[in-house]
Amino acid sequence: MYGFEAMTFNIHGGYLEAIVRGHRSGLLTAADYNNLCQCESLDDIKMHLSATEYGPYLQNEPSPLHTTTIVEKCTLKLVDEYKHMLCQATEPLSTFLEYITYGHMIDNVVLIVTGTLHERDVQELLEKCHPLGMFDSIATLAVAQNMRELYRLVLVDTPLAPYFSECITSEDLDDMNIEIMRNTLYKAYLEDFYRFCQKLGGATAEIMSDLLAFEADRRAVNITINSIGTELTRDDRRKLYSSFGLLYPYGHEELAVCEDIDQVRGVMEKYPPYQPIFSKLSYGESQMLDKAFYEEEVKRLCLSFEQQFHYGVFFAYMRLREQEIRNLMWISECVAQNQKSRVHDSVVFIF
Repeated sequence: MYGFEAMTFNIHGGYLEAIVRGHRSGLLTAADYNNLCQCESLDDIKMHLSATEYGPYLQNEPSPLHTTTIVEKCTLKLVDEYKHMLCQATEPLSTFLEYITYGHMIDNVVLIVTGTLHERDVQELLEKCHPLGMFDSIATLAVAQNMRELYRLVLVDTPLAPYFSECITSEDLDDMNIEIMRNTLYKAYLEDFYRFCQKLGGATAEIMSDLLAFEADRRAVNITINSIGTELTRDDRRKLYSSFGLLYPYGHEELAVCEDIDQVRGVMEKYPPYQPIFSKLSYGESQMLDKAFYEEEVKRLCLSFEQQFHYGVFFAYMRLREQEIRNLMWISECVAQNQKSRVHDSVVFIF
């Protein structure tokens, strides 16, 4: 029903779209970031943030502050906004909002399983989990010895259950298997989310297809670069790529046989939307690639606000707020460690 959203969208989605666009106006601007980068201590950062929407969350925190406290409180604001929107949402928007949190669930599962493997305390690991990805039985993940147990004992009752069909093996969990599990789960999750958005149709399908395709392509590049020099075979690598996106299928065939970063660059430069990202990097360099991808993602997320009557704005807002929290974490760490010369290295300006 493309083009007719304006007639019916506001019946159920109008209030929440207004709310999310209001939240978006509270994102930090370039002027805010410039002021934050001038700060000499974490208390200065807190003082500057007190004039923003983060103020009420940080006002009762005593000195001396820690970076983790700032990140924790800023994340709490995001979680509160998300929960408010979820409470107000009706179908299919409520399902769409739940899909946004599945990525955090996958990260939390991997964090707990990896931590348990290295004999870390479960309580300490739970504190590090992202609050948007929590579920009831998450603490019991620590008892699983292999993928089959992980699924049977814990994950069968969570929304991640359908994504586990491809990764159930009896192999013991080690670092390599856990990383393969993470990428296999993410692949299944992105494909499922993509299908759901296609089913919604209209402007939501158009905008979300572009955003999810970009995410799938970025993951394909990261998987390729991270698996260079490991025992992962070309076929194994190919299985971890999502079955949609600009690179699908021919780009995936080429990425699967890449042996170094310059070959990856050669493949990506054939695709015009990705040329500017790789033109920023010098040959053989991959350190700045993450920042270049984040900048491109932020540009696409901001563009989704230019159109009305679609659910993409909810996805875009959550992602932009997460990027803002990453920026604040980097600035806080640089200030805390007295590395102010590097403060601009990883900050991605949003507006």
